Amino acid sequence: MFHRQLSISDRILVELDRALETAFDGAPQPAHPSPASGLAEAHLDDAARRHAAGLMRVNHTGEVCAQALYSGQAAVARHANTRAQLLAAAAEETDHLAWCADRLDVLHSRPSLLNPLWYAGSFTLGALAALASDRISLGFVVETERQVEAHLGEHLETLPAEDAASRAVVAKMQADEARHGANAQAAGGIDLPPPIPSLMRFASSVMKFVAYRL
Repeated sequence: MFHRQLSISDRILVELDRALETAFDGAPQPAHPSPASGLAEAHLDDAARRHAAGLMRVNHTGEVCAQALYSGQAAVARHANTRAQLLAAAAEETDHLAWCADRLDVLHSRPSLLNPLWYAGSFTLGALAALASDRISLGFVVETERQVEAHLGEHLETLPAEDAASRAVVAKMQADEARHGANAQAAGGIDLPPPIPSLMRFASSVMKFVAYRL
């Protein structure tokens, strides 16, 4: 089958379409069923429901950021293998995005109102990292996934114990993020020098604080 080589304008249009769909819709069709499928929904009181929804909104925003970061990195990656790996990880993150959107709907909540801003910032960061080098770009993936894995672990500790459906989604996401980070490191990702990891943690803490509420 013949595949047309995409021009720069084609790539821009593809990225714009992806950005609009992710930032403003944020509920794509998953390729795999949610880990919450088949689990009974817990009867949560209002406080527990709002807390669970806040955490899942943070996770949904994190997946919006992941889509943007990977897209920004893939857009300017120097090597085809690096680009393919980033796009494969982004495709799996699409499942996460859909699963989080479903949990928000079940919990009678909504995504963050600032998702377009989160997307734009993460795409820019990803593109800048990839412009530096593929090894630094992959190092960004390693550090990002390391921090995401940690905060998902925190969510497993604080999600309502009876909300088995949300906990199943978060546990599966945590395992996938750990694998993405390991794959990026095996592909040549380097450990980022200080103070970059600390700055990333600070930016993540701001995002989590705001997205939990808005």
